[in-house]
Amino acid sequence: MYAVVKTGGKQYKVSEGVFFKVEKLAGEVGDAVEFEDVLLVSKDGELRLGQPTVEGAKVKGTIVEQDREKKIIVFKMKRRKGYRLKKGHRQSYTGVKVEAIEA
Repeated sequence: MYAVVKTGGKQYKVSEGVFFKVEKLAGEVGDAVEFEDVLLVSKDGELRLGQPTVEGAKVKGTIVEQDREKKIIVFKMKRRKGYRLKKGHRQSYTGVKVEAIEA
């Protein structure tokens, strides 16, 4: 059984017991989280597609971690102009473990 969930402007394919990282969500480690924007549910070979979401479907999970990704370097340069710009960025994320898929 698996589902496709939309959160933070992205879509994730999840199944029960899977850990995945999403854009930062409000909450502390150990809090329950519920995703109601379920776009697709597959159960026993039967596929249910939403228009745009599947009615009554929910994905329940638990927040496992609140952290930040590895730093990426953004470097811009224009040759022969003396222009150089170096910036770093660390994106915040929430680690979620899926407990149940209700469809």
